[in-house]
Amino acid sequence: MESQTQLQVGPGAVLHDYQTDGFFDELVDQHGQPRTDAEKLVNLINRIPPAELVRRQDAIERSLYQMGITFTVYNDSEGTEKIMPFDIIPRIISSVLWHHVDAGLKQRIKALNCFLSDIYSKQQIVKDGIIPQELIDTAPTFLPECMGLRPFNDVWCHITGTDLVRDDSGAFYVLEDNLRCPSGVSYVLQNRQVMKKNFPQIFRASKVRPVNDYPARLYQMLCEMAPPQIEQPTVVVLTPGIYNSAYYEHSFLAQQMGVELVEGRDLVVENDTVFMKTTDGLQRVDMIYRRVDDTFLDPELFRKDSVLGVSGLMKAYRAGNVSLANAPGTGIADDKVIYAYVPQMIRYYLNEEQILPNVPTHVCFREDDRRYVLEHMDQLVVKAASESGGYGILIGPHATQEERDQFADRIKKDPRNFVAQPTLSLSRAPTMIGDSLKGRHVDLRPYILCGRDDVWVLPGGLTRVALRKGSLVVNSSQGGGSKDTWVAAEPGQTVAGA
Repeated sequence: MESQTQLQVGPGAVLHDYQTDGFFDELVDQHGQPRTDAEKLVNLINRIPPAELVRRQDAIERSLYQMGITFTVYNDSEGTEKIMPFDIIPRIISSVLWHHVDAGLKQRIKALNCFLSDIYSKQQIVKDGIIPQELIDTAPTFLPECMGLRPFNDVWCHITGTDLVRDDSGAFYVLEDNLRCPSGVSYVLQNRQVMKKNFPQIFRASKVRPVNDYPARLYQMLCEMAPPQIEQPTVVVLTPGIYNSAYYEHSFLAQQMGVELVEGRDLVVENDTVFMKTTDGLQRVDMIYRRVDDTFLDPELFRKDSVLGVSGLMKAYRAGNVSLANAPGTGIADDKVIYAYVPQMIRYYLNEEQILPNVPTHVCFREDDRRYVLEHMDQLVVKAASESGGYGILIGPHATQEERDQFADRIKKDPRNFVAQPTLSLSRAPTMIGDSLKGRHVDLRPYILCGRDDVWVLPGGLTRVALRKGSLVVNSSQGGGSKDTWVAAEPGQTVAGA
């Protein structure tokens, strides 16, 4: 039976009754009542006429575009520059629930750092039979060139974006890890700014935790993780250039931290030390927040044809004269097959049980799992381990028999490259579609900073929303949008000012 909320958009006039359709809803419960900390927001929605909500949303999207908050889609013929569609109805997460998420993310990052330190040195987790050697050796993201690396304080993943989803019970699951060059935090910061300008009163009333200190915390962590002999380190952001899809974010974060945005051609290595070319001559660089993929970082060691990196950079890194965030080689922890072993990593390295569970995952490399997947293609979501951005995915229940047969053939030819998961009934949130509120599926990407002695989780993160009806794909490159994410503050915690 469908449950309906009383989210009347406008005083005394119902535009459309909002329907949860049996899904777990982020804003209201199955009886249509506001969830914890959402009552003030629901009351505000009820008071604002639909035409005014639409007007404010249009104004916000124009503002985002004028500020240059765009990304580039390269899967069309033109390389189209777009804004990420923005939805004006925020998502609210209670302080109690956030405690659980925060603890689970910190635990996960600690275990992944231990794994990276181990896998690029003794590989004890392989020797002890926890992870098969073949899975490491055949992972395209495992870089043998990084064997023996020792980042300062054994921190490999300084900045992480971990994708979370909720099922029909409201429980959080980790969908995947992003440890190389996770993007999207600029949308979090700018979404918050435009929402505060348009709804200042609701921020004061809702006691939302702030996110605007992220650039300062990021800069502090980068300085902390620079070579220890440097008292006042020089930090730069290394970008592939203006044609990269996330260039706006690179320039935004550099500007917010007050550091230089550089390309590979702006840096040079002399005597295993990195320098930046300036009008006053060469200036030493101590910490590089790199937004360039691993294999493009240094043409001497990786791809010989790379024009994005810096020749000799890895020698300087091995010599301890410069730090890189994130460390090269972290992509092995992003592999969708290795992801299935994170619960074992947590037990192995931390002697703890996982706080935030993985989505149950069938690894097609394992014969029993592969047989099950091939027999249940119509019930599972199948993912290619080597692809991202919402590509290389088969959503079995929504696929044709021909599509399922094609994926089955791919699995048989290369079982190591595929995993499968049950089709979760993803949570939804009220979203402005036209001039009415409709339920759309969402995920959440919190951002985690890992320093020498501390792991810090940004309170909230990027809520991505699948704007197409029934779609489970939230990626911006495939029509997804974003929402502001509000984490309710506890007594005594700092709240976002209007």
